[in-house]
Amino acid sequence: MNPLLITLLIPILGATFIQLLPRDKPKIIHRSALIFSVTAFLISLVLLFGFKTNIEQYQYYAYYPWISDLNAGFRIGIDGLSLMLVLLTTFIIPLAIWISSDSIKVNIRQYYSLILLLEFSIIGVFISLDLLLFYVFWELILIPMYFIIGIWGGKNKIYATVKFFIYTMVGSLIMIIGIIWLGHYVGTYIIHNSVGFTTSLVEIQRYANQIPINIQNILFWMFAISFLIKVPIFPLHTWLPDAHTEAPTAGSVILAGILLKMGTYGLIRFNLGILPQASLAFAPFIVSLGVVGIIYGGLLAMVQKDMKRLVAYSSVAHMGFIIIGIFSFTVIGMQGAIIQMINHGLSTGMLFIAVGFLYDQRHTRLTEDYGGIARLIPRFSVFFGLAVFASIGLPGLNGFVGEFMALYGTFSSPFLNNHTYAIVASLGVIIAAVYLLVMYKKAFFGKITNPDNNILKDINLKYGIIFVIITFFMFWIGLFPSHFLKFSETTTNKYINNIELIIDK
Repeated sequence: MNPLLITLLIPILGATFIQLLPRDKPKIIHRSALIFSVTAFLISLVLLFGFKTNIEQYQYYAYYPWISDLNAGFRIGIDGLSLMLVLLTTFIIPLAIWISSDSIKVNIRQYYSLILLLEFSIIGVFISLDLLLFYVFWELILIPMYFIIGIWGGKNKIYATVKFFIYTMVGSLIMIIGIIWLGHYVGTYIIHNSVGFTTSLVEIQRYANQIPINIQNILFWMFAISFLIKVPIFPLHTWLPDAHTEAPTAGSVILAGILLKMGTYGLIRFNLGILPQASLAFAPFIVSLGVVGIIYGGLLAMVQKDMKRLVAYSSVAHMGFIIIGIFSFTVIGMQGAIIQMINHGLSTGMLFIAVGFLYDQRHTRLTEDYGGIARLIPRFSVFFGLAVFASIGLPGLNGFVGEFMALYGTFSSPFLNNHTYAIVASLGVIIAAVYLLVMYKKAFFGKITNPDNNILKDINLKYGIIFVIITFFMFWIGLFPSHFLKFSETTTNKYINNIELIIDK
């Protein structure tokens, strides 16, 4: 059986199985969720070991007829881009489930079912090769995320969930119109199939260059608005800090570690893959928004007193580097963007886990409520510091690789032909160092001025294992990035070569 299909189905089977368990057995429920999520990760490793890095075509392809009148089908497959994001998803979800046993005490069965439903939906987004199927998975994600924040979130959880829902729904409604228009135009005027409509991504990509530029320009924004909201990019970012702040720790880890990457994935797969001419035309504007997001997100992070909100705003800044790497239209820039998607998921995910670890003990996230705690919890302080350095982009850790490649790709891009973007964006690295190091210094060093901190306990075996695993990958990517970049290189070359062909014409 197709291991890609198995990877997709295991989480939804787990969500169903958990609903059949007795609600008064929290340990069994938690362990069952963990077993299903770890199994999905192990199966996804089969995809990695069997993946051929020199093939442009989608691998592990599967097709099952669905709606014949729309030429829509259950089409799934992966290339280097989606492989990396599927692996990130199946890696992050077990960690999110494992840490949840410390903070989730009510409606446990529903919580873990929703986490696994969320995993099922996210994997579906990354492997869908049918526009209608993609849209179904894209919308399905709203349901578990809405309830995870709305039920297990903080005191302003209703406000955060409604804001998250409205932003996402507006973008999705625009995107479905774009899908209908695109499917009708390609099916009716280009391939002339019997139904006059198609949702096959492979088929649409094959004829992408035949779509007139005036139609591409409109379709570009119908897709881009939805994806840019999810990234989120300035000025569409305001839902993110509220969602992060109110979400439970696992929700924040999944939101930052995986969900934001759906936006950048969509920009590559659909905007660059289907609408390359429009992507070229609007690249300077999108890159400008990315640069503004880097600086603006960093400046807002500098004034945050809540550590979780600080990390949330840092995500706005870090996702800006991914945006400029994508729209540099260079191999090194896009490769940097793809590896930075993974890097951000690891380092920011670790920061959210760390802040949650402190909150579970002290029930406060304000930096001023701490101080000198490195003396009390030295092991935790070391791992927190490593996550900070990775987020800053310290050479030797994963964050440096992605940011450097994205900046260099933007600086050297013949399509942008403007060094200013990269020069201004590089200031974001300095700003990140300021707000993260200042926060780290205030919370962990100096005198212990608050006696309430004496109750803090250092990391136990569970958190030790989690931090060691993430740290291992942060160093591995930082020291040997080619081990990971090789999987996406062929995919990246395919997209960039298509852009270069358009320029040559």
